[in-house]
Amino acid sequence: MSKALGITLRGIEAVAVEVEVEVTGGLFAISIVGLPDAAVREAKERVRAALRSIGISLRGRIAVNLAPADLPKEGALLDLPIAIEMAKQVGSVPASSQPAVFVGELALDGRLRRAKGAVPAAMLARKLSLPLYIPHENAHEVSLVKGVEAYAISHIAELIEALRGEVALRPIEHRVPAPQEIEVDVDLADIKGQAGAKRAMEIAAAGHHNLLMVGPPGSGKTMLARALKSILPPLSDEELLEVLLIYSARGLSFDGGRARPFRSVHHTASTVAVCGGGNALQPGEISLAHRGVLFLDEFTEFRRDLIEAMRQPLEDGKIVVSRSSGSVTYPAQVLLALACNPCPCGNFGDPGFPCRCSPGELERYQRKLSGPILDRIDMQISVPRLSPDELMAVEPSGEDSASVRRRVERAREIQIERWKAWGIRSNAEVPEALLRKEAHIKKEARAFLRSAMGRSRLSGRGFTRILRVARSVADLAGEECVGASHVAEALAYREGANIYGRPS
Repeated sequence: MSKALGITLRGIEAVAVEVEVEVTGGLFAISIVGLPDAAVREAKERVRAALRSIGISLRGRIAVNLAPADLPKEGALLDLPIAIEMAKQVGSVPASSQPAVFVGELALDGRLRRAKGAVPAAMLARKLSLPLYIPHENAHEVSLVKGVEAYAISHIAELIEALRGEVALRPIEHRVPAPQEIEVDVDLADIKGQAGAKRAMEIAAAGHHNLLMVGPPGSGKTMLARALKSILPPLSDEELLEVLLIYSARGLSFDGGRARPFRSVHHTASTVAVCGGGNALQPGEISLAHRGVLFLDEFTEFRRDLIEAMRQPLEDGKIVVSRSSGSVTYPAQVLLALACNPCPCGNFGDPGFPCRCSPGELERYQRKLSGPILDRIDMQISVPRLSPDELMAVEPSGEDSASVRRRVERAREIQIERWKAWGIRSNAEVPEALLRKEAHIKKEARAFLRSAMGRSRLSGRGFTRILRVARSVADLAGEECVGASHVAEALAYREGANIYGRPS
């Protein structure tokens, strides 16, 4: 009896699976045990055809055990270790070959197809100090994992020759992606007017703060949100690996270089699509946007249960998905950008266009913006309708994205240096106790905030989020301490949107 290591995915984590194969006499049959799903059970047909394509014939009764037996096995990741163990049993591969982790889906002709979970597998192999064999199409993402001995193969024949010692495979070289110019879909200079909204976006990008934009149709909310990606700093090595881990576990390729993820979700999306879950417990859009932007346009049109399901991840920076098959935790440290109209007709609060909505329609519409969700949005701004002069302007309006991004990067560097002892990368992640102690708030700023709290009836969460935004405003200005002017600007953004009849 022989054994090798494969993997199965549990959330974004790779779990080692020991593959055991036993061949006995009798009529030919292959059975797979160990809680395999349909894709794993079908591996016997793919493996038999792939081995036959390179001249390896299987005979007798073959039993394949996947241990631990009580762990569900999903997907086609176990094709390659099953094939290697069967090849050992018929003598095509030495039984004394070096232990290794094998990951890959086999085609009928022996080719290896791209597999999901290559990055989690590389991290597991590094932890176990074992070599890793993966499909050639996964070499690019695995090369970003430092300290792992990995080999890329395109056909099972290459691997068998290497295990026999007939050929020597070259290990995948570790590489660090060089900083590159971020591709800009929408530049801030291309957006006409909206100087106040652009300033709010700069602060949101600097501190990774959630942002809600409320305004009439055609005022530029969607363009502003899409321009947000162009002013965010590039991903660090650590952040890039976090993003790759999520995308690899989902079976997606992340081709954005060091640009932060930007995920735009349609309002018809389900709760599972956004928050994650399903039969395979896959990460959702909120996790795919980790360390980047999650944009929900027409926010008031989203289902109420989806909106309320986002409360916990917005507060904790992670989301726990529980199902009957178990529970997994996905990272969800996102900059949430929301856009919506102030009312069904879109004209509420606009002096030039009267609102046509009845009081009942207004009440039902405004009820969709629940208080608990608004309390978790750091910055709420109005995006007014553009004037004819602004619409007809030919010259660029304000600074371009590159200039703003340089200021944002400097502010992020200040935050990383300040919070590095606690492993925090942005002001939005700072816990309340640490924020009060280390944010360096001046006495006059505390007095100003104390008086404002009485007038605005802020919650404890709202108070903390104002402090975080004020700290980001100070960082953009290069100030060591948070002053009253920084707190005043943060307060203005806290209740700046035209929601529930508040003045903009």
